[in-house]
Amino acid sequence: MNIKAIKTEEDYNQALQRLEKIFHAPINSIEGDEAEVLSILIEKYEDENYPIEAPDPIEAILFRMEQMDMTKKDLADVLGYKSRVSEIFSKKRKLNINMIRKLHDKMNIPYESLIANY
Repeated sequence: MNIKAIKTEEDYNQALQRLEKIFHAPINSIEGDEAEVLSILIEKYEDENYPIEAPDPIEAILFRMEQMDMTKKDLADVLGYKSRVSEIFSKKRKLNINMIRKLHDKMNIPYESLIANY
């Protein structure tokens, strides 16, 4: 096992290639331990160099609606306001705390996604 910190794109590509070769190694084996450590190092490198920003609240709502096969009318039932849905989607109205709570409780959208600036 020859593991080192991933500092460059070349290091990253080599780590990915090695992980691909040993990915299915048995747990508690030398290669299994190597795969576990490599995956941690790769994740750290990706988090630092390829961050994925959270979607804005409207994108999060639309994504979850699509997953749940919901319509705007269904969303109006969740929020309790038919007229507010179009205002929210056109970004003329911000989500208030009660709407955020309802969206989280009824649609399981993370609070972090709903309170982000947009």
